[in-house]
Amino acid sequence: MEAETEIDGEHLTIEHVVKVARHRQKAVLSSLARKKMEDSEKILRKLLEKDGPIYGINTGYGPFRDKKINREQVGKLQINLINSHCVGTGNPFPEEVVRAAMVIRANTIAKGYSGARPLIVDTLLEMLNKNVTPFVPEKGSVGASGDLAPLSHLTLVLMGEGEAYYNGKRIHGGEAMQKAGINAVELKAKEGLAINNGATFSAAVAALAVVDAENLIRSALLAASLSFEALKATSKAFDERAHNLRPHTGQIDSAQHIRELTKGSTLIDSLQNKVQDDYSVRCTPQVVGASIDAIQYVRSIVKTEINSATDNPLLIGEEAISCGNFHGQPVALAMDFLGIAVSEIGNISERRT
Repeated sequence: MEAETEIDGEHLTIEHVVKVARHRQKAVLSSLARKKMEDSEKILRKLLEKDGPIYGINTGYGPFRDKKINREQVGKLQINLINSHCVGTGNPFPEEVVRAAMVIRANTIAKGYSGARPLIVDTLLEMLNKNVTPFVPEKGSVGASGDLAPLSHLTLVLMGEGEAYYNGKRIHGGEAMQKAGINAVELKAKEGLAINNGATFSAAVAALAVVDAENLIRSALLAASLSFEALKATSKAFDERAHNLRPHTGQIDSAQHIRELTKGSTLIDSLQNKVQDDYSVRCTPQVVGASIDAIQYVRSIVKTEINSATDNPLLIGEEAISCGNFHGQPVALAMDFLGIAVSEIGNISERRT
Protein backbone atom coordinates (compact mmCIF):
# COMPACT_ATOMS: atom_id res chain seq x y z
CA MET A 1 0.00 0.00 0.00
CA GLU A 2 1.22 3.51 -0.80
CA ALA A 3 2.62 5.36 2.21
CA GLU A 4 0.58 8.47 1.40
CA THR A 5 -2.01 9.90 -0.99
CA GLU A 6 -0.89 12.85 -3.09
CA ILE A 7 -3.53 15.49 -3.71
CA ASP A 8 -3.05 17.16 -7.10
CA GLY A 9 -6.61 17.91 -8.22
CA GLU A 10 -6.46 15.45 -11.10
CA HIS A 11 -5.72 11.87 -10.07
CA LEU A 12 -7.71 11.11 -6.92
CA THR A 13 -9.18 7.61 -7.06
CA ILE A 14 -12.00 6.03 -5.10
CA GLU A 15 -9.36 3.77 -3.55
CA HIS A 16 -7.42 6.85 -2.38
CA VAL A 17 -10.59 8.20 -0.76
CA VAL A 18 -11.14 4.91 1.07
CA LYS A 19 -7.53 4.74 2.26
CA VAL A 20 -7.67 8.25 3.71
CA ALA A 21 -11.24 8.05 5.03
CA ARG A 22 -11.27 4.55 6.50
CA HIS A 23 -7.64 3.61 6.97
CA ARG A 24 -6.37 7.09 7.88
CA GLN A 25 -3.62 7.13 5.30
CA LYS A 26 -1.62 10.36 5.21
CA ALA A 27 -2.56 12.88 2.49
CA VAL A 28 -0.17 15.51 1.10
CA LEU A 29 -0.53 18.37 -1.39
CA SER A 30 1.54 18.13 -4.57
CA SER A 31 3.93 20.95 -5.45
CA LEU A 32 2.25 21.42 -8.83
CA ALA A 33 -1.17 21.82 -7.22
CA ARG A 34 0.28 24.32 -4.76
CA LYS A 35 1.58 26.40 -7.68
CA LYS A 36 -1.79 26.27 -9.46
CA MET A 37 -3.55 27.46 -6.32
CA GLU A 38 -1.09 30.31 -5.87
CA ASP A 39 -1.67 31.39 -9.47
CA SER A 40 -5.45 31.18 -9.00
CA GLU A 41 -5.27 33.37 -5.90
CA LYS A 42 -3.23 35.96 -7.83
CA ILE A 43 -5.87 36.05 -10.56
CA LEU A 44 -8.55 36.62 -7.94
CA ARG A 45 -6.61 39.52 -6.42
CA LYS A 46 -6.22 41.12 -9.86
CA LEU A 47 -9.94 40.80 -10.52
CA LEU A 48 -10.77 42.36 -7.16
CA GLU A 49 -8.46 45.29 -7.91
CA LYS A 50 -10.47 45.98 -11.06
CA ASP A 51 -13.50 46.36 -8.77
CA GLY A 52 -15.95 44.76 -11.20
CA PRO A 53 -18.77 42.59 -9.80
CA ILE A 54 -17.80 38.95 -9.16
CA TYR A 55 -20.64 36.81 -7.86
CA GLY A 56 -20.32 35.77 -4.25
CA ILE A 57 -16.92 37.41 -3.88
CA ASN A 58 -17.78 41.10 -3.90
CA THR A 59 -21.54 40.71 -4.35
CA GLY A 60 -24.31 39.24 -2.27
CA TYR A 61 -25.79 35.78 -2.86
CA GLY A 62 -28.91 34.59 -4.66
CA PRO A 63 -31.39 37.47 -5.08
CA PHE A 64 -28.74 39.82 -3.63
CA ARG A 65 -26.30 39.10 -6.45
CA ASP A 66 -26.62 42.70 -7.67
CA LYS A 67 -25.70 44.15 -4.27
CA LYS A 68 -22.04 45.21 -4.22
CA ILE A 69 -19.82 44.41 -1.24
CA ASN A 70 -16.93 46.78 -0.57
CA ARG A 71 -13.39 45.40 -0.69
CA GLU A 72 -12.84 45.68 3.06
CA GLN A 73 -15.73 43.28 3.73
CA VAL A 74 -15.04 40.48 1.23
CA GLY A 75 -13.45 38.30 3.92
CA LYS A 76 -16.29 38.95 6.35
CA LEU A 77 -18.72 37.98 3.58
CA GLN A 78 -17.15 34.51 3.42
CA ILE A 79 -17.30 34.07 7.19
CA ASN A 80 -20.97 35.12 7.18
CA LEU A 81 -21.63 32.68 4.33
CA ILE A 82 -20.36 29.77 6.39
CA ASN A 83 -22.11 30.79 9.61
CA SER A 84 -25.44 31.36 7.86
CA HIS A 85 -25.40 27.90 6.26
CA CYS A 86 -24.64 25.89 9.41
CA VAL A 87 -28.25 24.78 9.69
CA GLY A 88 -27.90 21.00 9.46
CA THR A 89 -29.98 18.73 11.68
CA GLY A 90 -30.20 15.08 12.63
CA ASN A 91 -27.59 12.51 13.48
CA PRO A 92 -23.96 13.18 12.57
CA PHE A 93 -22.36 11.70 9.48
CA PRO A 94 -20.00 8.83 10.31
CA GLU A 95 -16.42 10.02 10.66
CA GLU A 96 -15.38 8.10 7.54
CA VAL A 97 -17.89 10.07 5.43
CA VAL A 98 -16.66 13.40 6.79
CA ARG A 99 -13.06 12.38 6.18
CA ALA A 100 -13.95 11.32 2.64
CA ALA A 101 -15.59 14.71 2.06
CA MET A 102 -12.50 16.48 3.40
CA VAL A 103 -10.08 14.75 1.05
CA ILE A 104 -12.42 15.18 -1.94
CA ARG A 105 -12.89 18.88 -1.18
CA ALA A 106 -9.15 19.34 -0.79
CA ASN A 107 -8.68 17.75 -4.20
CA THR A 108 -11.37 19.98 -5.74
CA ILE A 109 -9.70 23.15 -4.47
CA ALA A 110 -6.26 21.82 -5.45
CA LYS A 111 -7.30 21.92 -9.11
CA GLY A 112 -6.53 25.62 -8.95
CA TYR A 113 -9.78 27.17 -10.16
CA SER A 114 -11.19 28.29 -6.81
CA GLY A 115 -9.01 31.27 -5.91
CA ALA A 116 -8.26 29.82 -2.48
CA ARG A 117 -4.85 29.96 -0.83
CA PRO A 118 -2.85 26.72 -0.50
CA LEU A 119 -3.28 27.27 3.24
CA ILE A 120 -6.89 26.08 2.93
CA VAL A 121 -5.92 22.69 1.53
CA ASP A 122 -2.90 22.44 3.83
CA THR A 123 -5.21 22.89 6.81
CA LEU A 124 -7.79 20.38 5.57
CA LEU A 125 -5.05 17.80 5.05
CA GLU A 126 -3.47 18.57 8.42
CA MET A 127 -6.86 18.00 10.05
CA LEU A 128 -7.09 14.65 8.27
CA ASN A 129 -3.56 13.63 9.18
CA LYS A 130 -4.00 14.62 12.83
CA ASN A 131 -7.49 13.10 13.10
CA VAL A 132 -9.56 16.22 13.69
CA THR A 133 -12.96 15.30 12.24
CA PRO A 134 -15.71 17.95 12.11
CA PHE A 135 -19.13 17.14 13.53
CA VAL A 136 -21.47 17.37 10.53
CA PRO A 137 -25.25 16.70 10.74
CA GLU A 138 -26.64 14.41 8.05
CA LYS A 139 -29.72 16.44 7.12
CA GLY A 140 -29.96 19.86 5.50
CA SER A 141 -28.27 19.62 2.12
CA VAL A 142 -30.15 21.13 -0.80
CA GLY A 143 -28.31 19.15 -3.48
CA ALA A 144 -29.33 21.44 -6.31
CA SER A 145 -27.02 24.07 -4.80
CA GLY A 146 -24.43 21.57 -3.69
CA ASP A 147 -23.95 20.38 -0.12
CA LEU A 148 -23.90 23.88 1.37
CA ALA A 149 -24.97 23.01 4.92
CA PRO A 150 -22.75 19.95 5.49
CA LEU A 151 -19.71 21.64 3.98
CA SER A 152 -20.33 24.75 6.08
CA HIS A 153 -20.33 22.67 9.27
CA LEU A 154 -17.05 21.16 8.08
CA THR A 155 -15.60 24.61 7.42
CA LEU A 156 -16.54 25.88 10.88
CA VAL A 157 -13.90 23.66 12.45
CA LEU A 158 -11.26 24.87 10.01
CA MET A 159 -12.16 28.36 11.28
CA GLY A 160 -11.75 27.23 14.90
CA GLU A 161 -15.49 27.07 15.55
CA GLY A 162 -18.18 24.39 15.56
CA GLU A 163 -17.60 20.93 17.00
CA ALA A 164 -15.22 18.13 16.14
CA TYR A 165 -14.21 14.63 17.13
CA TYR A 166 -10.69 14.30 18.50
CA ASN A 167 -9.25 11.30 20.35
CA GLY A 168 -12.70 9.74 20.44
CA LYS A 169 -14.38 12.75 22.05
CA ARG A 170 -16.74 15.36 20.63
CA ILE A 171 -15.42 18.76 21.67
CA HIS A 172 -15.41 22.40 20.53
CA GLY A 173 -13.80 22.77 17.13
CA GLY A 174 -11.32 25.37 18.32
CA GLU A 175 -10.25 23.14 21.20
CA ALA A 176 -9.77 20.18 18.85
CA MET A 177 -7.61 22.26 16.53
CA GLN A 178 -5.57 23.56 19.46
CA LYS A 179 -5.02 20.09 20.94
CA ALA A 180 -3.89 18.82 17.52
CA GLY A 181 -1.54 21.77 17.06
CA ILE A 182 -3.35 23.12 14.00
CA ASN A 183 -3.82 26.85 13.43
CA ALA A 184 -7.38 27.92 12.65
CA VAL A 185 -7.87 29.84 9.40
CA GLU A 186 -9.40 33.26 8.86
CA LEU A 187 -11.20 33.05 5.53
CA LYS A 188 -10.28 35.50 2.80
CA ALA A 189 -12.08 36.44 -0.43
CA LYS A 190 -13.79 33.49 -2.16
CA GLU A 191 -12.54 30.88 0.34
CA GLY A 192 -15.90 30.18 1.98
CA LEU A 193 -17.41 29.48 -1.43
CA ALA A 194 -14.37 27.43 -2.39
CA ILE A 195 -15.07 25.03 0.46
CA ASN A 196 -18.85 24.93 0.81
CA ASN A 197 -20.09 25.05 -2.79
CA GLY A 198 -20.34 21.62 -4.41
CA ALA A 199 -21.86 18.14 -4.03
CA THR A 200 -18.90 16.90 -2.01
CA PHE A 201 -20.69 15.05 0.78
CA SER A 202 -22.80 13.36 -1.88
CA ALA A 203 -19.59 12.32 -3.62
CA ALA A 204 -18.11 11.13 -0.33
CA VAL A 205 -21.08 8.88 0.41
CA ALA A 206 -21.01 7.69 -3.20
CA ALA A 207 -17.31 6.81 -3.19
CA LEU A 208 -17.63 4.68 -0.07
CA ALA A 209 -20.86 3.10 -1.34
CA VAL A 210 -19.22 2.03 -4.61
CA VAL A 211 -16.52 0.12 -2.76
CA ASP A 212 -19.09 -1.44 -0.43
CA ALA A 213 -21.21 -2.48 -3.42
CA GLU A 214 -18.22 -4.10 -5.11
CA ASN A 215 -17.46 -6.04 -1.93
CA LEU A 216 -21.12 -7.06 -1.79
CA ILE A 217 -20.88 -8.49 -5.31
CA ARG A 218 -18.01 -10.75 -4.28
CA SER A 219 -19.93 -11.95 -1.23
CA ALA A 220 -23.10 -12.44 -3.28
CA LEU A 221 -21.37 -14.66 -5.83
CA LEU A 222 -19.77 -16.71 -3.07
CA ALA A 223 -23.14 -17.16 -1.35
CA ALA A 224 -24.77 -18.05 -4.67
CA SER A 225 -22.13 -20.67 -5.41
CA LEU A 226 -22.68 -22.28 -2.02
CA SER A 227 -26.42 -22.34 -2.73
CA PHE A 228 -25.80 -24.01 -6.09
CA GLU A 229 -23.87 -26.77 -4.36
CA ALA A 230 -26.62 -27.27 -1.79
CA LEU A 231 -29.19 -27.45 -4.62
CA LYS A 232 -26.96 -29.77 -6.67
CA ALA A 233 -27.31 -27.42 -9.60
CA THR A 234 -26.23 -28.14 -13.15
CA SER A 235 -23.26 -26.19 -14.48
CA LYS A 236 -24.80 -25.77 -17.93
CA ALA A 237 -26.22 -22.32 -17.08
CA PHE A 238 -22.69 -21.05 -16.46
CA ASP A 239 -21.15 -22.41 -19.67
CA GLU A 240 -18.72 -19.87 -21.11
CA ARG A 241 -19.95 -20.51 -24.66
CA ALA A 242 -23.49 -19.44 -23.81
CA HIS A 243 -22.40 -16.23 -22.08
CA ASN A 244 -20.10 -15.24 -24.92
CA LEU A 245 -23.18 -15.13 -27.14
CA ARG A 246 -24.56 -12.32 -24.98
CA PRO A 247 -21.30 -10.57 -24.16
CA HIS A 248 -22.20 -8.15 -21.40
CA THR A 249 -18.99 -7.74 -19.42
CA GLY A 250 -20.58 -8.16 -16.00
CA GLN A 251 -22.48 -11.27 -17.07
CA ILE A 252 -19.35 -12.92 -18.46
CA ASP A 253 -17.36 -12.05 -15.35
CA SER A 254 -20.12 -13.30 -13.06
CA ALA A 255 -20.38 -16.65 -14.82
CA GLN A 256 -16.61 -17.06 -14.82
CA HIS A 257 -16.44 -16.32 -11.10
CA ILE A 258 -19.11 -18.95 -10.40
CA ARG A 259 -17.23 -21.52 -12.50
CA GLU A 260 -14.04 -20.82 -10.56
CA LEU A 261 -15.79 -21.05 -7.18
CA THR A 262 -17.51 -24.34 -8.01
CA LYS A 263 -14.60 -25.97 -9.85
CA GLY A 264 -13.98 -29.48 -8.55
CA SER A 265 -17.29 -29.63 -6.68
CA THR A 266 -18.68 -33.13 -6.19
CA LEU A 267 -22.19 -31.73 -5.77
CA ILE A 268 -22.54 -29.64 -8.94
CA ASP A 269 -23.85 -31.85 -11.80
CA SER A 270 -24.34 -34.76 -9.39
CA LEU A 271 -27.99 -35.28 -10.41
CA GLN A 272 -27.70 -37.15 -13.70
CA ASN A 273 -31.17 -36.49 -15.11
CA LYS A 274 -31.52 -32.82 -14.16
CA VAL A 275 -32.54 -30.79 -17.25
CA GLN A 276 -32.18 -27.27 -15.88
CA ASP A 277 -32.42 -25.24 -12.67
CA ASP A 278 -34.93 -22.61 -11.63
CA TYR A 279 -34.58 -18.98 -12.69
CA SER A 280 -33.01 -17.91 -9.39
CA VAL A 281 -30.10 -20.25 -10.12
CA ARG A 282 -29.90 -20.21 -13.89
CA CYS A 283 -30.16 -16.42 -14.26
CA THR A 284 -27.72 -15.45 -11.54
CA PRO A 285 -24.95 -14.41 -13.99
CA GLN A 286 -27.40 -12.22 -15.90
CA VAL A 287 -28.83 -10.53 -12.81
CA VAL A 288 -25.61 -10.12 -10.86
CA GLY A 289 -23.76 -9.25 -14.05
CA ALA A 290 -26.14 -6.39 -14.79
CA SER A 291 -25.47 -5.04 -11.30
CA ILE A 292 -21.72 -5.35 -11.88
CA ASP A 293 -22.02 -3.27 -15.04
CA ALA A 294 -24.20 -0.71 -13.24
CA ILE A 295 -21.69 -0.38 -10.42
CA GLN A 296 -18.87 0.13 -12.91
CA TYR A 297 -20.87 2.93 -14.52
CA VAL A 298 -21.44 4.55 -11.13
CA ARG A 299 -17.73 4.19 -10.36
CA SER A 300 -16.88 6.16 -13.51
CA ILE A 301 -19.29 8.96 -12.55
CA VAL A 302 -17.91 9.19 -9.02
CA LYS A 303 -14.31 9.19 -10.23
CA THR A 304 -15.10 12.11 -12.52
CA GLU A 305 -16.89 13.97 -9.73
CA ILE A 306 -14.09 13.69 -7.18
CA ASN A 307 -11.64 15.18 -9.69
CA SER A 308 -13.87 18.07 -10.76
CA ALA A 309 -13.97 21.79 -10.00
CA THR A 310 -17.41 22.24 -8.45
CA ASP A 311 -17.70 25.67 -6.86
CA ASN A 312 -19.01 28.91 -8.35
CA PRO A 313 -17.67 31.09 -9.80
CA LEU A 314 -14.59 29.39 -11.24
CA LEU A 315 -11.43 31.32 -12.08
CA ILE A 316 -10.53 30.26 -15.61
CA GLY A 317 -7.74 32.11 -17.37
CA GLU A 318 -8.15 35.73 -16.32
CA GLU A 319 -11.93 35.48 -15.86
CA ALA A 320 -14.39 34.59 -13.13
CA ILE A 321 -16.93 32.29 -14.80
CA SER A 322 -20.31 31.81 -13.12
CA CYS A 323 -21.60 28.29 -13.73
CA GLY A 324 -23.54 25.44 -12.15
CA ASN A 325 -20.87 22.81 -11.48
CA PHE A 326 -22.07 22.57 -7.88
CA HIS A 327 -25.31 20.82 -8.92
CA GLY A 328 -25.76 17.36 -7.45
CA GLN A 329 -27.70 15.78 -10.32
CA PRO A 330 -24.85 13.70 -11.84
CA VAL A 331 -24.13 12.06 -8.49
CA ALA A 332 -27.81 11.75 -7.55
CA LEU A 333 -28.81 9.84 -10.69
CA ALA A 334 -25.78 7.58 -10.40
CA MET A 335 -26.64 6.77 -6.80
CA ASP A 336 -30.23 5.97 -7.71
CA PHE A 337 -28.80 3.52 -10.24
CA LEU A 338 -26.50 2.06 -7.59
CA GLY A 339 -29.45 1.58 -5.25
CA ILE A 340 -31.33 -0.35 -7.93
CA ALA A 341 -28.28 -2.50 -8.67
CA VAL A 342 -27.72 -3.41 -5.03
CA SER A 343 -31.43 -4.12 -4.50
CA GLU A 344 -31.39 -6.62 -7.36
CA ILE A 345 -28.55 -8.51 -5.68
CA GLY A 346 -30.74 -8.88 -2.61
CA ASN A 347 -33.76 -9.86 -4.70
CA ILE A 348 -32.17 -12.81 -6.44
CA SER A 349 -30.50 -13.96 -3.24
CA GLU A 350 -33.88 -13.97 -1.49
CA ARG A 351 -35.45 -15.95 -4.37
CA ARG A 352 -33.04 -18.83 -3.78
CA THR A 353 -34.28 -19.33 -0.20
